[in-house]
Amino acid sequence: MTGKGQGFGFGLGKMKELAEAFKKAQQVQEGAKRLQEELEQMEILGESGGGLVKVIVSGNQEPKRVEISPNALNEGAEVLSDLVTVAMKDAYTKSTATMRERMEDLTSGLELPGF
Repeated sequence: MTGKGQGFGFGLGKMKELAEAFKKAQQVQEGAKRLQEELEQMEILGESGGGLVKVIVSGNQEPKRVEISPNALNEGAEVLSDLVTVAMKDAYTKSTATMRERMEDLTSGLELPGF
């Protein structure tokens, strides 16, 4: 007669493990909320043309503002358009990298199945 006295095969050790997992999940959820707020407040700078054009986005890749040097205006519309595009890509790349790093920091040390 094996398995008697073990309830449903869900011993006390498993319950403790489950409780720990829930606790960790709650901590991650709280951390994720804080991280979201932090990313929204962040200002990440992308630039091009040696600083002629600057694009500032949040940590969530939300555009905040664009700064265009008066010297950039002398370059003409086509060049200025390219400078803005390059600065936007730079800001976006930095912002997504920052978000990824912060998410990895948040989830490091957790043994989440499937991740």
